[in-house]
Amino acid sequence: MQHISRRHILSIGLAIFSMFFGAGNLMYPIFVGMTSGSNNIFGMLGFLITAVLLPVMGLLAMILFDGNYEAFFNRLGKVPGNFFIFACMMIIGPIIAIPRIVTLSHTMIAPFMPFGILRDTTSLFGSFFFAIIFLGVTFLATFRENRIVNVLGNVISPLLLLSLFVIIIKGIFSAEYIVPTLTMPLESFKTSLVVGYETLDLLGAIFFSSIMLHILHNTLGGNVGHNKRTLAIIGLKAGGIGLSLLAIVYIGMSILGMYHGHGLMDANAGELFREIAFKVLGSGGALVIATAVLMACLSTSIALAAVVGEFTQRTVLRNKIGYVPALLITLAACLPLSIFGLGQVLALTAGPVVYIGYPLIITITLCNLAYKAVGFTWIKLPVFLTFLLALVSYLM
Repeated sequence: MQHISRRHILSIGLAIFSMFFGAGNLMYPIFVGMTSGSNNIFGMLGFLITAVLLPVMGLLAMILFDGNYEAFFNRLGKVPGNFFIFACMMIIGPIIAIPRIVTLSHTMIAPFMPFGILRDTTSLFGSFFFAIIFLGVTFLATFRENRIVNVLGNVISPLLLLSLFVIIIKGIFSAEYIVPTLTMPLESFKTSLVVGYETLDLLGAIFFSSIMLHILHNTLGGNVGHNKRTLAIIGLKAGGIGLSLLAIVYIGMSILGMYHGHGLMDANAGELFREIAFKVLGSGGALVIATAVLMACLSTSIALAAVVGEFTQRTVLRNKIGYVPALLITLAACLPLSIFGLGQVLALTAGPVVYIGYPLIITITLCNLAYKAVGFTWIKLPVFLTFLLALVSYLM
């Protein structure tokens, strides 16, 4: 059997980390640390459950389903399963995730832009021009599907981690006193649990795992590429590396919020990371800050575009066109919501998608894990009961 080096597994693990660490991951852990204050340990516990533990479960489930998300969702039945897949693709693609990445990256790096029109995040023309550039770069990094893991693992992820660790380490050593808060430990835990929902990382785990295993199958070839058990072991090892790094960075960024979030309670969500990073590094750290933002946003944009582009080619257009034209169609569909500002996109996130749709995905994941692990066959009734409970809770 072909040997897979530790370096190769590390590269895949770094790629997985960068796939997950996108737009929301730059602001949510800082927000948790800032609002939890001295109760940050409780806040991060809640956040890590929904932003790390759930993605771990999604990764395990998809490995057990050999990366086949159709088999994963179609246990509900073909029609509801296909509906869930389509809805998820819209959420991680043109409706929420990719526009959120574009608008957040524009908000964060606007002060560093060379042209005045690009520095104005309220201008439709400036937002349109920035979105075209950002989505164009995403296309250039994504159109060769088999090179995505190499681009993410060997280029983007090291730059992302280096810039983040510079900010986190400097922030820890320059910390003075904790942001005062009246939030109680249990309230911090509950609030942060919900905040972790809004990263949408369980959806990422399900679909990133699928494309990761598909790419590994095509690139490794030989006995390894066609051996499901070997692919699963590689996926688990690499996933463990990527998600462990994710948890470490989340904790570090929450500490930044806890010690450097003074006076930022009313700040725009998209400006939190930039403002705190400037506090930590000063104006001389502009390059480090811009690198962290761009690498974080591009990494997830690349992964999401590849997932939705492949779905568009294979399922929506039934292989009538190639992957590259399908990718162009996907990115063009992301353009409208990418130019209307961060507030509007975040408003779409914090609604039925999070409070009704996400509990359903969690239930499907848990039922599928139990199905593979212990032969638990029920899924439709648990999902239906979850829907009723989530609907009632949302409407109350």
